[in-house]
Amino acid sequence: MAGTVVVGAGLAAAHVVATLREAGYADPVTLVGEEVDRPYERPPLSKAYLQGSAPRDDVFVHPDGWYADHGVETRFGTAATAVDRAARAVALADGLTLGYDHLVIATGSSARTLDVPGAGLDGVHTLRRLGDSDVLRDELAVRSRLVVAGGGWIGLEVAAAARLAGLDVTVLEYAAQPLLRVLGPELGAFFADLHRAHGVDVRTGAGIEAFEGSAGRVTGVRVGGEVVPADVVLVGVGAAPNIGLAAASGLAADPVAGITVDEHLRTADPAVLAAGDVAHAYNTALGHGLRVEHWDNAIRQGALAARSILAQDAVHDWQPYFYTDQYDLGMEYVGHADADDSVVLRGDLRAREVIAFWLRDGRVRAAMNVNVWDVNEQLRALVGRQIEPARLAAQDVPLDAL
Repeated sequence: MAGTVVVGAGLAAAHVVATLREAGYADPVTLVGEEVDRPYERPPLSKAYLQGSAPRDDVFVHPDGWYADHGVETRFGTAATAVDRAARAVALADGLTLGYDHLVIATGSSARTLDVPGAGLDGVHTLRRLGDSDVLRDELAVRSRLVVAGGGWIGLEVAAAARLAGLDVTVLEYAAQPLLRVLGPELGAFFADLHRAHGVDVRTGAGIEAFEGSAGRVTGVRVGGEVVPADVVLVGVGAAPNIGLAAASGLAADPVAGITVDEHLRTADPAVLAAGDVAHAYNTALGHGLRVEHWDNAIRQGALAARSILAQDAVHDWQPYFYTDQYDLGMEYVGHADADDSVVLRGDLRAREVIAFWLRDGRVRAAMNVNVWDVNEQLRALVGRQIEPARLAAQDVPLDAL
């Protein structure tokens, strides 16, 4: 009996195998991962773990020994190199071939880099894996000037961690505001102002021309004809889905959008599923497919992939969710909006205690609570509804009365 093979030992993969075993799945389960570490959670890598406030053991999904105790065979430190869908077999880099009844591709994504001179200098980093966070944490402990290339979530979280550690920090964002494509101009400016208030030099419209260096080590970032001094650089310009294994096997996959799957996370081959950052999954609540690179989605899709293998009646029907912690600001976001959607605010943006709603044609597409707690489930219930903007903004109207 071949059982289930899960390729890509990240958060989604961990929840595939855990859900299978919790449901009583008795067939063999094999977890294959290119990294030597067992599955871990990525949010701490740019937050608590990077800051040194969380121990290494806290990042792992399951304690050491869990996989063996639950009858999950692990092949860590070994990449999957090919899928033979006709034979239902996965080839590994060490020469082993694994047969499968079900294959879950949960290969995640890889950090994008900048194709500019000096990109290979020592001190120029990306942040995607646990080892990346280890290296960056060591750097922040001994360096004094950080430049962050890119004003996305990872970049801003690292900028906050570096400022709290006492470094001089510059953020170089190509767009007109940080987080512009996610939050739009007003809320993007809000996060820029948050960082400026904590002493970060946030520069927008900044196209990086090169990394400057001396003796093989980065010393600055050239932008607009000026060289911004840096002794450590984080490149945070997004991530690309790791579609190679799926694409080489003939499955529909796009280098930006990811691996195409249905609402059950199945590819066109019913024996092959995809979950997590790599999956472009049809969402029945939104009525279209999308790829989501967040913690909550990896957990939910890992569990959904397992339920699909178990032939349970479950679909990809939830609103996307993510969160961030930067300085004394905590935020949760639920839904899926576009930057040109209209924004309605409830509360005081200047006091950094506010709820934001994104609307199109009067319908709530997403909501975000900033330093306002225990309301996210109420906000989730509002997404998709037609609600008057004035009522959304009125603080004397309870959320559960909207």
